[in-house]
Amino acid sequence: MSVCDLPGDPSLVLTTNVDLGGAKGDLLSTLSKLVASATGKPESFVAICIRDNACMCFGGSDAPTALGCVYSLGSINLENNSKIQAGVADALSGFAVPEDRIYINFFDMPRECVGWKRATFAG
Repeated sequence: MSVCDLPGDPSLVLTTNVDLGGAKGDLLSTLSKLVASATGKPESFVAICIRDNACMCFGGSDAPTALGCVYSLGSINLENNSKIQAGVADALSGFAVPEDRIYINFFDMPRECVGWKRATFAG
């Protein structure tokens, strides 16, 4: 299996204090396509987790906000990260989350730090 064909690689965990209501499914689909496109990896291996209605504070305010983490093996770089950051901002704009209140951390994961099927990708 090549590094580009790993289940759960890449993944996005997104938490927001906004109630996404019935739009969660559409948002999951939008973000899955975004992350696959931005990283060049098959959507069939992208994992997305969204948590809404969270108790959150950003800059001392509980106004609409979002915090995300993107994890991947080998596709974390300026170009890909910028596409994901902009795409998440676009996707959340319809929920009144301003782009300056969306913070995403990007992590390039070593193979030995990613587990699947009772082992890690390093062995």
